[in-house]
Amino acid sequence: MSDPPASISRPPSPPITLKNPFSASFERFRREEAADWAGAFTLLDTVETYFDSHVDLLQRKLQKHSDRLKKDLMSRAEEFKIKDFSGDQLAENFEREFKGFKIKLQARMTKLSTSWQSAKVVRTREKVSFFFGVMSLVFSALLFGLAPQWVHIAYTILGSYLLPYRAYTYKKKAWHYFLFDLCYYVNILNFIYLWGLPGSPALFTACYCLSHGSLASAVITWRNSLVFHDQDKVTSLFIHIYPAFTFTVIRHFYPGADQRFPALLELPHLNPLRALLLSGVIYLSWQLLYWKFVLVNRRTKIESGQRMTSFSFLLNDKRGAIGRSLSAIPPAYRLMVFMFGQLVYAVLTEAPAVYLLYDSPKASGAFLIIILGVSVWNGGGFYIEVFGRKFERELEALRKELAESNARLSSGRSSPTDITPALSRGPSSDALSALNDLSSPENSPPLMMNSKTLLPEDSSTSTLDMNGETKKNQ
Repeated sequence: MSDPPASISRPPSPPITLKNPFSASFERFRREEAADWAGAFTLLDTVETYFDSHVDLLQRKLQKHSDRLKKDLMSRAEEFKIKDFSGDQLAENFEREFKGFKIKLQARMTKLSTSWQSAKVVRTREKVSFFFGVMSLVFSALLFGLAPQWVHIAYTILGSYLLPYRAYTYKKKAWHYFLFDLCYYVNILNFIYLWGLPGSPALFTACYCLSHGSLASAVITWRNSLVFHDQDKVTSLFIHIYPAFTFTVIRHFYPGADQRFPALLELPHLNPLRALLLSGVIYLSWQLLYWKFVLVNRRTKIESGQRMTSFSFLLNDKRGAIGRSLSAIPPAYRLMVFMFGQLVYAVLTEAPAVYLLYDSPKASGAFLIIILGVSVWNGGGFYIEVFGRKFERELEALRKELAESNARLSSGRSSPTDITPALSRGPSSDALSALNDLSSPENSPPLMMNSKTLLPEDSSTSTLDMNGETKKNQ
C-alpha cells in the first residue's frame, strides 16, 4: 500500500475543552465579589475621590486641548498636501507647528502645576484643621476625666486662638458684623468672670444661664455641625458648646470649686426669678448696644447688601421657619418682632438650666451629650450628603468628558489616513509619533493618578451605581 501524497494533510482535530464543573460557580462568585467591592465605597473613599476627581477633570481638559491641537495640525498638514508642497517644506512647517504646540503645552502644564500646589496648600490646611478638631475633642474628654480643674484653662487657651482667628477671617470676608452677636458677647463675659470676677454671684448666674440657654441651643437653631476638616465649623461649635461644658464642670465636677470660684459659696441653689432677671439684664444690655451700633448706625451698609447680620441672614433664609415667619410680617415691624422673639427665645432656653441643670449633674451631662449629638448628626449629614452629591456631579462630568474624548479620538484616527504617506518621511514622522504619545492617556502627565480607580476597564463589574449609593447614604 502506497503512502498518501504529501499535499493531502489530515484535518485538524477539534480542541479538547475540559469543562470545569466549578467554573460557573466561580464566575458567579467573582461577579458577586466584584459587586461587593463596588458597594464597599466607603465615606473616606468618597472624600478622597472627590478631591482627586478635580485633578482628573483638569487632566481631561488638557487632553481635550491636545486633541484639538492635533486635529488642527492634521488639517494644516492636509492643506500642505493639497498645495503640493515638497517633503522638506511639509516637514519644516509641521515641526514649526509642533514647536508652537509644545510651547502652549508647557504653559498649560505650568498653570496646572500652580493650581496643584494651591490644592496641596488647601488640603494641608484642612488636614491641620482635622487634626486640631479631633485632638481638641479627645483632649477635652481626657481633661474632664483626669483633671477637671483644668477645663476652664483649656477653654481660655482655645478661645484665645479661635476667637481672634474668627475675627480675622470674618473681616476678610466682610462678615464681621456677625461678631457683634450674643454668642461672642457671652464668651467675653465668661472670660471676665473666670479671670477677673470669680467671686461675683450675679455674673456667675448670668454666665451660667446664658451659656446653657441661648448659646447651647444655638447648636440646634443654627445647625452647627461637627466637621473636623472645616476650621470655621469647628470654631462655631466651640463658641456655642464649650461655655456650657466649662460651667457644667465648674458647677458639678470641679474639686474644691468654691475655693477657686468663691461665688459658688453664695449659690447652693438658683433663685429662678433672680437668675432669669440677671441674665435678662445682661441680654437687654447687649440688645440695646447691638441695636444702636449695628442696626441703626450701620443701617445703610446693611440695607445695600455690603454687610450681613444675623437678622438679614435669617430673613433671607426662606427655607427656615424663622425666615418664612419674618417674611410674613410687614417690613416696618420685622426688626421689632425679631428682637422681641429673641428675648422670648433666650428666656425659654434658660428655663431648663435654672430649674433642672443647676441642681442635677446627671441631667447636665445628658444635656451636653444631646447637644453634642446634634452637632455630630449635622456633621454626618454634611459629609455624606454634601460631599456625596458633589462627588456624584463631578463623576458624571468626568464620564461625559471621557465619552467626548473617546469620540474625538476615534474620529481623529480615521480621518488623517490619506495624508500618512506625505508625513512618512523626514523628522515630521517623529513629531507625529510624539504628538500621539502626548495625546494618549497612558503617557500623559502624572495628574492621571486615579483615573483607573474611577473608571475601570471592566465596566460591567466595577462601574458604580451612584443612584444606589445615594439611596444607601440617605
